[in-house]
Amino acid sequence: MWICLLLAAVTLLVYSQVRRFDFVNYDDPQYVGKNLHVQGGLTAGGLAWAFTSFEAANWFPLTWITHMADYQFFGMESGWHHLTNVWLHTLSALLLFAVLKRMTGVRWPSALVAFLFALHPLHVESVAWVAERKDVLSALFWFLTLWFYARYAERPGAGRYLAVVLAFCLGLMAKPMIVTLPFVLLLLDVWPLGRVPRPLRWNAASSKLLLEKLPLFALAAGASVLTFLAQRYGGAVAPLAGIPLALRLENGLVSYLVYIRDMFWPAGLAVLYPFPRSLPAFAAAAAGLVLAGISLAVARQFRARPYLAVGWCWYLGTLVPVIGLVQVGNQSHADRYTYVPMIGLSIMLAWGASELVGRRPRARNAVVAALAAACFVCVAVTWFQIQYWADTETLLRHTLDVTSDNFITHHNLADYYLQQNRNEAARQEEAEAVRINPAYLEARLNLALALRALERPADAEAEYRRALELQPEGNQIYLAHAGLGAALAAQHRTAEALPELTLAARLNPDSAEAHFNLGTALAALGRNQDAASEFALAVRLEPSDAEAHYRLAVTLNAAGRPHEAAGEYAAVAQLQPGDPVAQYNLAVALARAGSLDEAIAHFTEALRLKPDFVAARQDLDMAVRQRNASAKR
Repeated sequence: MWICLLLAAVTLLVYSQVRRFDFVNYDDPQYVGKNLHVQGGLTAGGLAWAFTSFEAANWFPLTWITHMADYQFFGMESGWHHLTNVWLHTLSALLLFAVLKRMTGVRWPSALVAFLFALHPLHVESVAWVAERKDVLSALFWFLTLWFYARYAERPGAGRYLAVVLAFCLGLMAKPMIVTLPFVLLLLDVWPLGRVPRPLRWNAASSKLLLEKLPLFALAAGASVLTFLAQRYGGAVAPLAGIPLALRLENGLVSYLVYIRDMFWPAGLAVLYPFPRSLPAFAAAAAGLVLAGISLAVARQFRARPYLAVGWCWYLGTLVPVIGLVQVGNQSHADRYTYVPMIGLSIMLAWGASELVGRRPRARNAVVAALAAACFVCVAVTWFQIQYWADTETLLRHTLDVTSDNFITHHNLADYYLQQNRNEAARQEEAEAVRINPAYLEARLNLALALRALERPADAEAEYRRALELQPEGNQIYLAHAGLGAALAAQHRTAEALPELTLAARLNPDSAEAHFNLGTALAALGRNQDAASEFALAVRLEPSDAEAHYRLAVTLNAAGRPHEAAGEYAAVAQLQPGDPVAQYNLAVALARAGSLDEAIAHFTEALRLKPDFVAARQDLDMAVRQRNASAKR
C-alpha cells in the first residue's frame, strides 16, 4: 500500500504541471480542437461515428469516446484533457506494479519496473500529449488483460478467460499496438508463471497453451488488417516519401539500439526525429550484430535467468508493429513507441539487480544507492522534459534545438505562426523547410501563403508555380491553383488569374472561398451576372459569411437587380447588427428599391449606432423629403 501511495503521489506531483498546458498544433486539432465529432460530445451519432471512422488513419473507437467524454465535461479547457492522460497513466503504473507483484511474488523489482514506467522521461510524450490518449488508454487495458490472465493462470475457467478476451478487445479499440499482447502472454507462461515445462519442449501442455491463445491471435490479426486498411485509407502508410524497404530495415535495426540508449541516457528527446535520407552501411550491420549478440547471451542464460530472455523478447517483440517495416508517418523513431516495450528492458534491469543483491549481499547498499540515484535523476529529467510540452512554440522550438534537418518541424512551427498572424516568422520557417527538402509540397504552399500575407504576391506566385511543378494531388492541387489565382489577382493581373480561379472552383466545388475568389475576379472584369452567380454559391455554402453577402449585393446592384441586392444587404445587417455601415448600405438599397419607410428606419438605426455618420444623416434627410413629396402627390 505504501509503495502504491508513494508511486501515485510522485507521478501525480511530477505531471501536475500539465494542468496549465495548452493543446499543441501537432495532431491535437485533429483529435480535439477541430474535430466536430468529438466536439459533439457523447451522443448516439458520435458513438456510431467512433466505431465506423478511420479518422486519423486509424481505428480506435474507445479512444475517440474518451475524447468525447472530456469535451462533454470540460469543453476546450486543455488542462483537464491533459489531466485525463495523467490519471490513466498513474492508474496503469499502479496496475503494472500489482500485476508483476502477483505474477512473481516479488515486491521491490516490481516496484522498480512500475516506477520506471511511471516516471521515465521517454514516456513524457505519451502522457503530456493529448493526442496520445490512445497510448495511455491501451496500456491500461494491456495491464488489465495481464491481471485477468494471471487470475486465469492460477485457476483456469471460462469466465476468467472471457475476462481476458474482453480486456484485450477493449485494448484493441484503444490502440492497435496492443496486437503483440498474445505473444507476451506466451512469454509470461515461460516466466514468471511457469506454465511451460522446463526445459522447453513441444508437448501436449505446450500445445494447449498455444491453442488457448488462438482466439487472441485471431483478434490481433483482424485488428492488424483493419489498422493497415485505415492507415492506407488515411494516406499514412509509406511510400509517403518513397522510403525503400532496405532503408526501413536498416533504420529499424538502429532504432532498437537508439531506444536502449535513450532509456539509459534520455537526452535530446524530441516530438519528431526526421527519417534519415541514408544510413552508413556499417551502422545497420553493427546494430544487427549487437542485437544478435544480446540475443545469444540471454539465450545462453535462459535456464539460470529466464527473466532476461522474457524481458528481451518482450522488448523486441512489442516494438515490431512500430519499428518501421510498414512505415507510418515521417519519423525515424518515436519516444511514444517505447511506452510498453521498455517494460521488457526494465524487467531485465530490476530482476538482474535483485539477483545481484541476492548473490552478493555486500553489494546491496551500493546497488540500492545506484538505483535510488537513477530514480531521482529520472524524476528530475522528467520534470523538465514535461515543460517542453507547455505549448506549441516551446515544443517545436525545443525539437529544432535537439534535431537537425527537421523540415517537418519547421513546417509545423510555420503553420503555428501563420495561425498567430506572425507571418514573417512563418515565412522564415517555411523557407528553411523548403531549403532542407525542396520537394516538400506542404511547405511550398505555406511559404506562398505567408508571402501573400506579407503582401509579396510576385514571390508567392513563384512559389505556387514551383509547387505545381511538383505535381500535387488531391486537395493540394486545389490549394496551388487557388493560391496562384489569388496571387495573380493581387498583382492586378485579373485576366491571368481567372483561369486559375475557375479551375480551383471546379476542383473543389464545395469551397465557399473558391467561389468567392472567382466571383471577385469576375466582378473586377465587369462580368457582374457571372460574379453574382459565384457569390450566390459562396453564400449558399457559407451562409454566415457577411462579406460574401455584401459582395453579392454589390454585384446584384451593378447587374441592375436592386430588389435582390436589398435582400443581401439585409442579410449583412442581420449578421452584423451593431455595424452602422451595414445598416446604412441596407437603407440605401431599400431607398433605391422604393421602400422609403424601411430605408428611413435603417438610416435612423445607422445614426443611432454612429451619431456623426454624415452620409447617413444626409441620405436620411433626402429619404424623408422624398417620402413627404410622394405623400403630397
